[in-house]
Amino acid sequence: MPDQRFGEFDDLVEMTPEPLRPVTVRLKELLLSVDPDACIVVRLGDRAATFGIGPRKMSEGYCYILPYSNWVNLGFYRGADISDPEKLLQGTGSRMRHIKVRSIEECDNPRLVAMIREALEERKAALGVA
Repeated sequence: MPDQRFGEFDDLVEMTPEPLRPVTVRLKELLLSVDPDACIVVRLGDRAATFGIGPRKMSEGYCYILPYSNWVNLGFYRGADISDPEKLLQGTGSRMRHIKVRSIEECDNPRLVAMIREALEERKAALGVA
């Protein structure tokens, strides 16, 4: 069974390789620029932070940040349905997709904000939240 310890976003940043910490923080800033009221749940056992309209990862979450050794995934729980004209999304799951973000400059792609906004609106519509 996975370790389900919860923590703060700063704990996740501390677990992130030093060169990718600014990317991790910037992705959080992007998510909060779209949804300042996001419910953020940091699962240290998963090494990830879920952003949602509530605390439930798979039903209320719309995005996640998951740092790796050489990149940080900006993930979308229902990414298979998100508009992706630039072909940024990766993954082969039935629903989930992610973008591998390797630098702070990649965080400045305006498509990321558009995709986050689309993911948030999808969750709100699906759950009947205004």
